[in-house]
Amino acid sequence: MTKNTKANQTVYSRSGRPRFDFRVLTRLLKQLFGYFPVLMPLTVFCIIFSAIAAAVPAIFLQDVTSVIEKWQGGWEEAAAVIVPKVLLLIGLYVLSITTITVETQLMAYITQGFLCKMRRTMFNGMQNLPIRYFDTRRHGDIMSHYTNDIDTLRQLVSQGLPTLIRASVIVVSVFFIMLYYSVWLTAIVVFGVLFMMLVSGKVGGGSAKYFVRMQNSIARQEGFAQETMNGQKVVKVFCHESACEEDFEKLNSELYDNGRRAHAYANVLGPIIQNIGNVLYVLLAILGGIFIISGLPNVSISGNAFSVSIIVAFLNMTKQFTGNINQMSQQINAVVMAAAGAKRVFDLMDEAPESDDGYVTLVDAEISENGEIREAARHTGMWAWKHPHSADGTVTYTPLKGDVCLNDVDFAYEEGKPVLHNVSVYAKPGQKVAFVGATGAGKTTITNLINRFYDIADGKIRYDGININKIKKSDLRRSLGIVLQDTNLFTGTVMDNIRYGKLDATDEECVNAAKLANAHDFITRLPDGYDTMLTSNGANLSQGQRQLISIARAAVADPPVMILDEATSSIDTRTEAIVQRGMDRLMHGRTVFVIAHRLSTVKNSDVIMVLEHGRIIERGSHEELIAQKGQYYSLYTGAFELE
Repeated sequence: MTKNTKANQTVYSRSGRPRFDFRVLTRLLKQLFGYFPVLMPLTVFCIIFSAIAAAVPAIFLQDVTSVIEKWQGGWEEAAAVIVPKVLLLIGLYVLSITTITVETQLMAYITQGFLCKMRRTMFNGMQNLPIRYFDTRRHGDIMSHYTNDIDTLRQLVSQGLPTLIRASVIVVSVFFIMLYYSVWLTAIVVFGVLFMMLVSGKVGGGSAKYFVRMQNSIARQEGFAQETMNGQKVVKVFCHESACEEDFEKLNSELYDNGRRAHAYANVLGPIIQNIGNVLYVLLAILGGIFIISGLPNVSISGNAFSVSIIVAFLNMTKQFTGNINQMSQQINAVVMAAAGAKRVFDLMDEAPESDDGYVTLVDAEISENGEIREAARHTGMWAWKHPHSADGTVTYTPLKGDVCLNDVDFAYEEGKPVLHNVSVYAKPGQKVAFVGATGAGKTTITNLINRFYDIADGKIRYDGININKIKKSDLRRSLGIVLQDTNLFTGTVMDNIRYGKLDATDEECVNAAKLANAHDFITRLPDGYDTMLTSNGANLSQGQRQLISIARAAVADPPVMILDEATSSIDTRTEAIVQRGMDRLMHGRTVFVIAHRLSTVKNSDVIMVLEHGRIIERGSHEELIAQKGQYYSLYTGAFELE
């Protein structure tokens, strides 16, 4: 599997820090507000209200302290001023608690809803990606988008974003309140905060760099772990456990190193900022006392002179101010990780979908009274290609027969490295065409081009006389049945896996397809028959049984063209004889392309193509090729002698 590094690439500045892309964060917020255009503004309002409510008590503290400072009468006189303020403060706190409760409930709903929509968008988009995307990426790395990357978004939406909004509002509110009481003391706090931001930038930058690296390390480790699990039998057969452990240890050590450094920076940032805040608190207390004793005139919007009530309130506000600055700095890592995760998620979402310019569709058809083919309103068992002509506005219908022709086809997976050269194949309806040749000769590539998993570089492929580029891909593939060498069974019952070939197939149709593939006998011997649950790609079945189910799955689709890519390679000779009889019934009346290494399975083919290095070097029936005594003769006689 070729590893793709582009999707995991992180851009770094010359200083070595990750270059933060605000466009990613902006797009993320647009998605969030776009999904919840009413609930998100309501939630933000609740956060802002509760934040302002948290900043207002500083004003009450100054007023109460001022009353106590100047208090010379009895309690009744002071109570007339203090009690209303306390009651108002209690009411404000009750409202704050209410808004916080509403906010937390809304955020829980919004967070999970947002992640649900993002996963759905990713998965739905992934279904439209070309096969090339999956062939060039580790599957574990792709899975990491749905687990690790999405989790970073959860942390941002549920924790980071509310904390940032709340802390920002409190900082701004407290700043203006401080400015209202004293410009001098506010200036001291601002200088202290600038020093905090300088330290936060230095430490937080290193933390962000390693958090991004940790994100990519997790993706690589998950990709390796999944590959190892999928190939566990191969690992054990070749006693490769120790080598796997060493490879995993390298990835694990890389993840450990990046994670340790990231969290070391993150863990030290909080105490540093907090202690700077403590020093600032003490400094303000000392300077405030000096200002009061020296009688330094206060510059403020309120016009109040320096007093104990102002200094006490200021000290409380300083704690709030620096504390929330600290909270904001600690969210930098969550924002950076979310930006890295969001970039990977958006990279997946932005992958160009499989192009499809086809406009010819497959429709149910019937013969009209005057003998013409027309589209039917119900399923008739007859299919036709519906071909609209934009030039004159007419529509023609071509019967689906399974006539496949490749004319001078060239193809390369990578530019400059051709795989097929001037390949021409003519398969008439009902013919059985076999491809033989050494591994890498291009046999499977031809079938991948017929169903347009890949598009040709040059030449033409026609299906019932229609250029396949004009046929809509979904309709083209619906007319093709394919049985691969590597079977893929899904979690579900045996019946579900057979029905995968035709989702609206009845139980009777599935059973008939199983009988056609000679799979019915062994299925009925399973513990629950057709209702037997299959898991882990049918691990509770033999390789041959899994292949029989995949053949039945193709049979239930009842396509006019069948592609058998080493369909019997995993079946023993005795089982192959049983399957071959079912395959012969399955292939009857259909155009069939067969890829096989066992030449005994292609002897009855109408035409056999011998490929070598992407070129067809021989073609003809079995008898004709034997008579030529060329490459096929050498392959066949060699195989016969081995048998």
